[in-house]
Amino acid sequence: MSFSSLVQDLSFRDNANERRAVNRGNSSASTMDDRRSQVSRAMSYASTTATSVSISGDISSQLHGGYCHPLARSWQAERQLTKSMLIFPLFVSDIDDEEVSIPSLPDQHRRGINKLVPYLEPLVRKGLKSVILFGVPMAAGAKDALGTAADDPKGPVIAAIRLLRQRFPQLFIVADVCLCEYTSHGHCGILKDDGSLNNALSVDRISDVAIAYAQAGAHCVAPSDMNDGRIRAIKLKLIEEGIAHRVVLMSYAAKFSGCLYGPFRDAAGSVPSFGDRKCYQLPPGGRGLARRAIRRDIDEGADVIMVKPASQYLDIISDAKDIGRDMPIAAYQVSGEFAMIHAGAKAGVFDLKTMALESTEGILRAGATIVVSYFTPQFLDWLES
Repeated sequence: MSFSSLVQDLSFRDNANERRAVNRGNSSASTMDDRRSQVSRAMSYASTTATSVSISGDISSQLHGGYCHPLARSWQAERQLTKSMLIFPLFVSDIDDEEVSIPSLPDQHRRGINKLVPYLEPLVRKGLKSVILFGVPMAAGAKDALGTAADDPKGPVIAAIRLLRQRFPQLFIVADVCLCEYTSHGHCGILKDDGSLNNALSVDRISDVAIAYAQAGAHCVAPSDMNDGRIRAIKLKLIEEGIAHRVVLMSYAAKFSGCLYGPFRDAAGSVPSFGDRKCYQLPPGGRGLARRAIRRDIDEGADVIMVKPASQYLDIISDAKDIGRDMPIAAYQVSGEFAMIHAGAKAGVFDLKTMALESTEGILRAGATIVVSYFTPQFLDWLES
């Protein structure tokens, strides 16, 4: 029966029932209520029948009702962005009163130690939970072939750790561990005579730097150098120092080489003076290699696994969550990703807030539970609204 025939049939039956009621002289309220009930049931039957006629497929094909409301849409997310997921990168200069904007990295600055607290106070009040520190030595002669300034007790990172622990006791402090900002050649370790990395010396040096940061008060040390074996070396030294029980070891396990680090290198002054980092950072197509690196770093004692960059490597984030299913997974939305979103918004391609949130939701959907993001100050406001 077609829908129009069904409606006509129901109307005919309704009119017939009404005529019989009049002929019997029964005009009581009870009879009218019965008639209304019958009409209501008929309309419900008509609606149900019409739906079954108009929809091809099983009832489970009907999904729109599950996300018709903004709150219901948020319930569909496996993970929802929260303030506790965010880590905000900070570039800390050894010029105490410096506060310089970074042209290639919108809204970001390089700040000296005297500028950190005034900048962070309102963010902490808004709910900032964690920062990651990158030291930027600017003084003449601060860089050498061994990256000596990296663990200088008076250097920018150790000074910032101590200051922030004192002024913001609840703030979780992550210290990036690498030598590229401190070496005269700009590479992430100590070099051999032929310009290649000396892995053994690099690991020994980087693990010493990590211990210095941990002893200064960092809650988490995060080696980003990609030298083989540095996670094991750091873990063993943390154990030897008796502080392994209170320091998180976050590994940049799957850090890919590529063209998305330019603004960061402008900010940190870490552009290599020669060559590139392709022999120690992962090749962009190396999914299997990334999986091996993730397994290695888990086996060597990492507490958190990081994937970097994020948006172009969502499959690697998913792999990391699969391999380290019982571990927190971090993803770093790097400077180039951040700058591209700003550039697209400035060109009118999309709305900045919408794209920032959408890109981060993709990172969470892939499996990340921690996001290192330059959008953190904006997120603190956006999450409130």
